[in-house]
Formats: sequence, structure tokens, C-alpha cells
Amino acid sequence: MGIRNHQQEELQRLREKTLDAQFLTTIQQGLNCSPFEATAVLDVVQEVYDPVMTTVSPARPGTLTLVAVAADEPAGKPVAQCGKRTIQVTLHRGAVDDHLLQTQGPAAFRRARIPDLLQEAVDQDALLTREDLAYRIFGVAPRTISYDLAALRRLTPAPALPLRGTVHDIGPVLSHRVTIITHALAGQTTTEICRQTHHSPDAVANYLALFTRVVQLQVAGYSVAQMAFLLHRGPSLIQRYVDLIGELQTTDTGQQQLALWQESGAGSAAGKGGHS
Repeated sequence: MGIRNHQQEELQRLREKTLDAQFLTTIQQGLNCSPFEATAVLDVVQEVYDPVMTTVSPARPGTLTLVAVAADEPAGKPVAQCGKRTIQVTLHRGAVDDHLLQTQGPAAFRRARIPDLLQEAVDQDALLTREDLAYRIFGVAPRTISYDLAALRRLTPAPALPLRGTVHDIGPVLSHRVTIITHALAGQTTTEICRQTHHSPDAVANYLALFTRVVQLQVAGYSVAQMAFLLHRGPSLIQRYVDLIGELQTTDTGQQQLALWQESGAGSAAGKGGHS
């Protein structure tokens, strides 16, 4: 038995998370093609479309586009055989991160951003790995990311860290997000929610905005599949929000909270007190 070359294995996993690899996996599985046939199709597509694919919508400043493994793929499945998602994540939030880097350094910056980056990926039905965080996002060694993750897990309460290697379904991640919404429904401020959940104000605002849109679309009679399509989110996430709405409607307190949420501009109460 030969000696495993972990560095080569690491590089191979990274090669499997590119647009070309995503295309090859999709066409092999969707059309039952051989690897040779899929590669031939990819060559033709690149030859025909590359010259005209020069106009791309610019990403927002501070964002990164990368390919990650789909969230519904089991942790033990080889990356080459997994479905992929092309996602956008927010690495740098502007002045707040400039200040963080200047006053506390790169380690504090990474640890502030990792939970949100992982959550952003889950929002887009994908899961990141330590290697994604190390090589594709922060430009450090995986061991450095391991130290960061260990430090985050020592926090009380510890933030949700939905890495591909540790998440078999996204229930715990959704539960963490639902906790944020529940705090907001109970009238807590954004500052209070951020302190209790270790999420940034932007992340909290995004979760509440998505919940608001789900409430509005459900009232308008849209199905889970239609909402997922319109909001560019996974059906499992939308279903959990719909389930939460259903749970709220079973109690008088929940009905009052939901009614107040809708009447007050769907969550404006969460913003009272501002960001600190």
C-alpha cells in the first residue's frame, strides 16, 4: 500500500471545485456521459461561448465568487462526484472590517467573518470546507483555520459553524437562524441579538429580511417551491421558515407576535436601538 500524499489529495479536492469541474459533474450525471464525452462537450462549449461571455455583472465590492459542494451532498461522498453550487460570499464589509484589521489584526478579522461566510454559503444551498476558507477566501494554511474554528467554539454561546465535514443536514443551522428570528419577534434589538448569537448586524438584517419576504409571499398564496425560486434560496430553508410561521400561528402569543411583525413594517422593531 502506497503512502498517502495529503497535499496532493488537498489540491485534487480544490480542482474538483471549479466551474469546469461543476460542468463535468453535471453533464456526466444528467446525461449519463463518460468522463471523456463530458470533457469533449466542455471543450466545445468553451470554444463557442468564451468569446461572447466577456460581459459579466460586477459583484459588489468585498464579495467573492466561488464553487462549493451542494449542501445536500453527504459528508463522506468524494468531491468529484458531488453536485456543486456557484455562490457569492461577502469577505470584506467595508469600514467595520478596516477598523477590525487595524485594531485587532487578521486573526480577529477571520474569526469575525467565518460564521457569516459559512451561513452565507448555507443560504445558497452550499457548504464550505476548511480548505475553501483557507485557500479560496483568506489565503492562509488550513491549520490556521483550524485554530480559528477552535477559538470560535470556545465562545459562549458558540456560533453555528456549518462546515461540510461536520454537517450532515442543515437542521442545526436553520435552528440557529430561527433563534435569531424568534429573538426579533420577541422585540429584542439588533444589538442584543448580535451579542447573544455572535452574528454581525448585516447577517441578522439579512435573515430578518428573508423571513419578512417569506411571510409576505405566504400571505399572497405562493408555494414553497415558488418562494424558493423567487428568493433564490433552497426549498429546505424556505420550508423551515414556513414551519416557523405555522408554529407561531398555533398559539395566541405567536399570532400576536406575527401580527405585530407585519403591522410594524415586518421587523422594524428589531432595528430599534440601532447598531452598536
